[in-house]
Amino acid sequence: MSEDNKEKESWIPRKWAALKGENSWTMFKMISEFVDGFERLNKIGPCVSIFGSARTKPDHKYYQLAVDTAKRLTDEGYGIITGGGPGVMEAANKGAFLNNATSVGLNIDLPFEQFNNQYIDNDKILNYNYFFIRKVMFVKYAQAFVVMPGGFGTLDELFEVLTLIQTNKVSKVPVILMGSEFWEGMKEWIVKVMLEQENNISPKDLDLMPITDDIEEVVQIINDYYKNTDRLKPNYEL
Repeated sequence: MSEDNKEKESWIPRKWAALKGENSWTMFKMISEFVDGFERLNKIGPCVSIFGSARTKPDHKYYQLAVDTAKRLTDEGYGIITGGGPGVMEAANKGAFLNNATSVGLNIDLPFEQFNNQYIDNDKILNYNYFFIRKVMFVKYAQAFVVMPGGFGTLDELFEVLTLIQTNKVSKVPVILMGSEFWEGMKEWIVKVMLEQENNISPKDLDLMPITDDIEEVVQIINDYYKNTDRLKPNYEL
């Protein structure tokens, strides 16, 4: 017997634990979350999704920046979509609330730090068990994305959107990073390591995520993108 066959015979594969039909019920729960989201969000009109940390306190500069940015975007006729929780999410919903504009919260069931903030429209609070379904709703119903400083969840949402745009799975809509002090280090690493050292992205990919601290620049980027568009629509069809 060859050495290769001896090595192959010594390999013992791992086995799945029995799931006892749980997968079928999970599928139906997922479908119900998709259906509820589609039916309710189809009616909200053009919105901007604002991402950011749940841990940002009301006295932090990024909290007030999120309030002012959301309020200014609603001046332009956009509603605001957030993750529905505290921190930057609360701030963005507050900016929409103060302007009597559409304020949507896509809440996720977590064991800590997540709860509905008080500035979401009562009929626009959606609760999710699954992150991936929640992210579909973030992306499908947003005409642009404003990404404030945050943690792993914010980075996850940011790179999900960038990947979908890069691979042409959604329209190339504006993705704007607010808070240059926070984001410049990441951008520098992307340029030096991902682009120049490893050649893992294209130079044009850097254009997908402008960085600014200026609210009016955010508004201008979004308005310039849609200036020749009479009617906005969801990002992609499932």
